[in-house]
Amino acid sequence: MKGDEIPDQDHIARYCRPTQAPGGEIQAVAFFLREDEESLSVNWMEFLSCPNRESEIAQLRNIYFAKLNRVAAGAKIAVLKVGEIRQKVLMESQDRRNLKVLHNPEVNDPSHSGIYNLKPDYELIAELILQTVLEAYPARR
Repeated sequence: MKGDEIPDQDHIARYCRPTQAPGGEIQAVAFFLREDEESLSVNWMEFLSCPNRESEIAQLRNIYFAKLNRVAAGAKIAVLKVGEIRQKVLMESQDRRNLKVLHNPEVNDPSHSGIYNLKPDYELIAELILQTVLEAYPARR
């Protein structure tokens, strides 16, 4: 439901454009906010109710293709664990930042969610989030 906190044991995925993953290596810039954003767009993987990671990734590829109309070659899907992100940022940010990861479904993307409370110092927070990436997959089918 919109605004629900995603449990710490669950996983989220972030679509990373090719410029955010040059040479296949995801960079911290993949976790930067745009000027007009209040949260970092992610997808709640367990919400997809798939039997395994392979199925989750396939479903995410379908979602990205439907939303973006084109998934660029070289784009990546970063997989992260909610609790690890929150703990890393809480313990290693100067202000002991408490991130919120909330479900924020969209019409064509019911698993859509967001990471909130990234500003200020979102560049430092992005570096910490990058350090918690568990897995990366090609975003293109």
